[in-house]
Amino acid sequence: MTEENSRFDLVFDLGGVVVRWEPEELIHAVFPDDDGRAAARQHVLQHSDWVALDRGTLSIDEAITRATLRSGLSEALVARFFASVPEALVPIPETVDLLYRLQRQGYRLFCLSNMHAAAIEHLEKVCSFWDVFSGRVISCRLHMVKPEPPIYAYLLETFALNPANTVFIDDLDVNLRAAAQFGIRTVGFVDALQCEDDLKGLS
Repeated sequence: MTEENSRFDLVFDLGGVVVRWEPEELIHAVFPDDDGRAAARQHVLQHSDWVALDRGTLSIDEAITRATLRSGLSEALVARFFASVPEALVPIPETVDLLYRLQRQGYRLFCLSNMHAAAIEHLEKVCSFWDVFSGRVISCRLHMVKPEPPIYAYLLETFALNPANTVFIDDLDVNLRAAAQFGIRTVGFVDALQCEDDLKGLS
């Protein structure tokens, strides 16, 4: 990465990029059999209520009650699953190191993440990397979620970012494609080494 490239502003997703997000591990840790795991995938992770949690329009208690009713899973297990999410979001050391290197090289860094309230509150309490970000866009606090257009428009307008000089790093193609519709450059995240290599190729 060069001084010329440091004119870019870099926007990082959190889950799966800066912090680990491995929902299958949580499902296997909480639900003891294949039927229960399948029900958890269908009625919790893949249900629209998960998006509503990230959007900040549904509480954890409501999500637990609703998931229990539609899935047939025990309320205790569903509650245990939701309780396990925040602590599972542990920092990825290689990415955190990359963030600080990029900051030292003159990049402005931001984060743009779908995350429900309990998760982001936990991360803000226990993680020390927040000082690298010049601004944060967190879905539950805005009632907006990726990949819907308003959250990208909010990012650009709030921080006066030029899309052509902004790079969005995310692990999900659907979120990258939505950002690209605004003219934002994108990097698909696999790991910190690959991400750094891709950023070196910016011009």
